[in-house]
Amino acid sequence: MTSVHELIRGAAEREAATRATGGDERSDPATPAHRRPIILRATGLTSCDTELADDPWSIDRAPGYGPGASSADGIPNDAPRQGPLPRSYTDATDEELTARIVAAKAALGDRVRILGHFYQRDEVVQHADFVGDSFMLAQAAKQHPEAEAFVFCGVHFMAETADILSGPEQAVILPNLAAGCSMADMATITQVEACWEELTAALGPVEDGELQPVIPVTYMNSSADIKAFCGRNGGIVCTSSNARTVLEWAFARGQRVVFFPDQHLGRNTAQAMGITEAEMPLWRPHLALGGNTVEQLQDARVILWNGFCSVHKRFTVAQIDQARAEFPGVRVIVHPECPAAVVNAADGAGSTEYIRKEIEAAAPGSVIAVGTEINLVNRLQQQRPDLTIFCLDPVVCPCSTMYRIHPAYLAWTLESLLAGETPNQIRVPEAVAADSRVALERMLAARP
Repeated sequence: MTSVHELIRGAAEREAATRATGGDERSDPATPAHRRPIILRATGLTSCDTELADDPWSIDRAPGYGPGASSADGIPNDAPRQGPLPRSYTDATDEELTARIVAAKAALGDRVRILGHFYQRDEVVQHADFVGDSFMLAQAAKQHPEAEAFVFCGVHFMAETADILSGPEQAVILPNLAAGCSMADMATITQVEACWEELTAALGPVEDGELQPVIPVTYMNSSADIKAFCGRNGGIVCTSSNARTVLEWAFARGQRVVFFPDQHLGRNTAQAMGITEAEMPLWRPHLALGGNTVEQLQDARVILWNGFCSVHKRFTVAQIDQARAEFPGVRVIVHPECPAAVVNAADGAGSTEYIRKEIEAAAPGSVIAVGTEINLVNRLQQQRPDLTIFCLDPVVCPCSTMYRIHPAYLAWTLESLLAGETPNQIRVPEAVAADSRVALERMLAARP
């Protein structure tokens, strides 16, 4: 199986060779972009950033999220940074790292469980005990009290949620502390509390017998601080699977919703419920009243925070049009973190688990274009060779931060645990965790 990392490395080598010869690398103009050999059909011939081929430890101390979809996103000054790895890991070959991971994992046994996100690179996922989306993995942590530690091969907010839901005596470890999330960082607790203050002043107090003026709802892809804020202010957490059910829950208790941090999931969910664009003002945290008038906020049904996923923002209607032109009858499915125009142009939209199940149920010979992270799309293609599956974006551009979990960090983490050390433990303060659990428990009760 050819992994995304191998494809990126190959793309970087081709692009470097092209620059060295002064040439211009283009695919054969007689061949449509998606009609390359099947593995390249899923990824394209080029990557969005040649630095993706570099080892992550070479940029761990550099500012920013790193190469990939989030490379242009601003990063908070206090974002965690990963310390240097010993050379015994950075100098090891892929085969040596795999052997060390397998040996350490066997020695640790059931004491340690490895959790791998759907978007994680194949070289890491192959070692995972559980593979799923952020909430599925947090649930896995909750359901295994026998484990002493969970190695979370995902990003920071996911490890926080696993720490909140796991037992107090269990450790949750993030192999690379630089694996953050630009979307989650787009809503800080300081900004959210300032927004709440302004909304409370603009919308007025709760009158006896009336619904709350506004209910805070946060997507799972947010910090523990934001989840805790929702928990102590009558709010709730949602996933991409139950966002509509959560909004219905919120509207039963409040006149309107403020939705953090992903504007696209909020907009797509509200639009499907019949809420108009005029009733969904965007809140820009650097502007007074989020850049809105008091009247706009009073008339709102869903106030959307100005955040987004840089992976899913890359998908466009033009890409869908191209796929339909080249493959008449293609089924297009996308994640609801995509812009509304893309979701409206697709044949279906849903969570990562929805996409996985759609492909699992597809009839042999089907052609499916997918708008979500490339590591998952590539893996789904490998699992269903009887289907033609390709990513809508023909350029390889993985999640910048998820991609920073490299086998070297996993080997280092497992061998540290074997030596009695607990590196990179993610700890959520109990006061924050308690309020977060309130919002998460409300979410668990809100079943679609």
